[in-house]
Amino acid sequence: MNVLVVKANNRPAAEGVSSKMYEVFMEEARNVSGIELNTFDVFAEDMPYFGQDFFSAMGKSAQGEELTDIEQRIVAASTKVMDAFMAADTVVFAFPLWNQTIPAPLQTFIDYIYRAGVTFKYTANGPVGLVPEKKVIILNARGGDYSTPQMAPLEMCVNYVKQIMNLFGIQQIEEVIIEGHNQYPDRAEAIISEGMEQVKAIAKKIAPVLV
Repeated sequence: MNVLVVKANNRPAAEGVSSKMYEVFMEEARNVSGIELNTFDVFAEDMPYFGQDFFSAMGKSAQGEELTDIEQRIVAASTKVMDAFMAADTVVFAFPLWNQTIPAPLQTFIDYIYRAGVTFKYTANGPVGLVPEKKVIILNARGGDYSTPQMAPLEMCVNYVKQIMNLFGIQQIEEVIIEGHNQYPDRAEAIISEGMEQVKAIAKKIAPVLV
């Protein structure tokens, strides 16, 4: 079973809770048999922003025309992302909530895999997902408490990723969310510790089911 871990925080683990979640997950998952574990660090990859350069590159490629340097980079990057995503049986996203949403490089990763005819298709009744067999695990950290009725509508991070995965037809989504450690400093250590134990637990059960 191919497990792709998308690392979307470049802060050191001592400073970034979701970075620590990534490290804890990887440490546990390395001990799981029957899986191939791969990391895609969105901050370490050359991933030009999605925009006109992408559309120009796609058009030129279809016509066999020569690409500019930026167009070559974006084709190479988007192909690498798509290949990694499509090869994975399980995709793990480890990311923080920054400024109410996801980090920009993770947005670029999602932009690259948001591909009609590959991860979803348009129909007369609306879009239909094309990769329903995949499983997704979300590891997220947010300093505020977004579980309250007042704050939940402002959470555009985990909800966004889940909506995109649902669009792709993916229904098997698990999550570990560590939240409120900045909002409740007197309980921060306990909140983070409990969350890390949940990360360990979800990593341990990632082994493929033999039938």
